Amino acid sequence: MIGSCWSKGWKPSWRRWSASIPRRFQDMSRPEDFRASVSGIDRMDAICMILIAAGKEFKKIDRQTEGKLFSRYPIDWRGVIGVRDVMAHGYFDVDTEQLFNICRDDVPRLIETLSTMIKDIERGPE
Repeated sequence: MIGSCWSKGWKPSWRRWSASIPRRFQDMSRPEDFRASVSGIDRMDAICMILIAAGKEFKKIDRQTEGKLFSRYPIDWRGVIGVRDVMAHGYFDVDTEQLFNICRDDVPRLIETLSTMIKDIERGPE
C-alpha cells in the first residue's frame, strides 16, 4: 500500500516542485521581497500554489497509508498539510514572513526527507 502512492504519478510531480520552490526563492533575501516587485509577487503566487498542491498530495498520501508512512520520518506533517489549508483558504492574506521562513527553513528539510522516503520505498521492506 505504501509504495502505491508513488506509482500514481506523485514521484515525478514531487521532483518538479522540489526543484521549483528553491529556484523561485533563491534570490529572495527578506520577506518583503515577495511584495517589492511584480516578479516577487509572481514568485510568491507560484510558491503558494506549489505548497497548496503539495499539501493536498501529502494529505492524500497520509490517508492512503493510514498515517504509517509519515510516522517514520521526523517532519511536522500536520504543519505541512496545515500550510496548504491556511494558504488555500486565506490566499490573499499570505504572511510573507511565514512564507519566507517556510522556504528558507522548512522546504530544504522537507525535500531531503522526501528524497530519503523515495529511496526507502524503492528499496522495499527491510
